[in-house]
Amino acid sequence: MSSSLVLALLWLVLANVIAMFPSKDHHWRNAYVLIGVGIPLLGWVWLQNGPWVAFIVLIAAMSILRWPVIYLVKWVKSLVR
Repeated sequence: MSSSLVLALLWLVLANVIAMFPSKDHHWRNAYVLIGVGIPLLGWVWLQNGPWVAFIVLIAAMSILRWPVIYLVKWVKSLVR
């Protein structure tokens, strides 16, 4: 297993652990940090393992950070209209 996949799996575990603890801001601050770390990590997974593995990692990350994704989709829809 490549080092990028190991770090991506650690990112996924860390995101799940963070989600288990209560937060006053509903984890938005944590989500921003996870997104900031996760995007370059996803690029590294793409470079080392190819687009299909990176797509699987992206889907897994989107399932954890679903509310930022939902708000992003709503924002893009409002721009298109």
